[in-house]
Amino acid sequence: MDCLWNHAAASPWRAFHDQCAGSLPQSWRYGEALASLGTTVHRAWLLDAEGPLAAAQFVCRRIAGYLSLALCSRGPLWRGDLAPDQRREAYRLIRRTLPIRPWRVSLYSPEQTADELDPVEVMDMRRVMTGYSTVMLDLDQPSEALWSGLEPKWRNRLRRAQGEKGLQVFINANRERCDWLIEREREQRASRRFFGLPTGFVKRWIDLAGRDEPAFLLGRAEYEGRTVAAMLFLLHGRSATYHIGWADSVGRELNAHNRILWDSIEPLRARNIHRLDLGGVNTHGLAGISRFKLGTGGRVLRLAGTWH
Repeated sequence: MDCLWNHAAASPWRAFHDQCAGSLPQSWRYGEALASLGTTVHRAWLLDAEGPLAAAQFVCRRIAGYLSLALCSRGPLWRGDLAPDQRREAYRLIRRTLPIRPWRVSLYSPEQTADELDPVEVMDMRRVMTGYSTVMLDLDQPSEALWSGLEPKWRNRLRRAQGEKGLQVFINANRERCDWLIEREREQRASRRFFGLPTGFVKRWIDLAGRDEPAFLLGRAEYEGRTVAAMLFLLHGRSATYHIGWADSVGRELNAHNRILWDSIEPLRARNIHRLDLGGVNTHGLAGISRFKLGTGGRVLRLAGTWH
């Protein structure tokens, strides 16, 4: 098993990421976008004679001038036939060769639930944080199955939104409308005092996409000639991640987000998207948006935690 640092090319990384149904933080363009904004990104590419075994993308930063922190969020990506002891050896090799200055701390939040994570692969590490939770919607299901999977109250809100004649929904990749939504995101971050990826990340994400590579899909709802709600989905391989949402009081009253999300399913499928990651669930701090995500009937994915 060999570990190459920062030598992987975009094409094989994307193919492996797609094969593993990888998350947004492990996608090639995610790293490129953050690097273009000044963030240090390192990529581990593990190989044997048969080809790639694993891939791990780290976002790094220096703390207090002496501590180097490297986070592999929702990774590494693993070849499907890799045994737990091989994964343990891969973790050892990555930690030993990680190209950051001492003192260094590497953190891993594998894309596995507690039931899926074999204790053998993390026996050299300890868990330092509880697991991230998200809702994953399988778009390979027939539309009838997706409809029947909706929580009854969610479905009723959707029906009301569909019956509102003045509510119009548009699903496309309009860059101007995307920039408009980013401005609304800046405003709501300031007013609600929450944080996330830099707002400039989305612009770099789109700029770095190839001409024939779909980067995003934007759903927006208009009522009486003005935008009352919008949702932004970032596309990576055969997956999409819900990234930004906004609605004013009218949009919330008209259940516009229910309509936007439902109307986005077919356009996502048309772009060869097989699964939709609806993002983090926090029933304590963000109860409303969490209920919205859970109401879609998607699979709740509770990851096994962050390990050091």
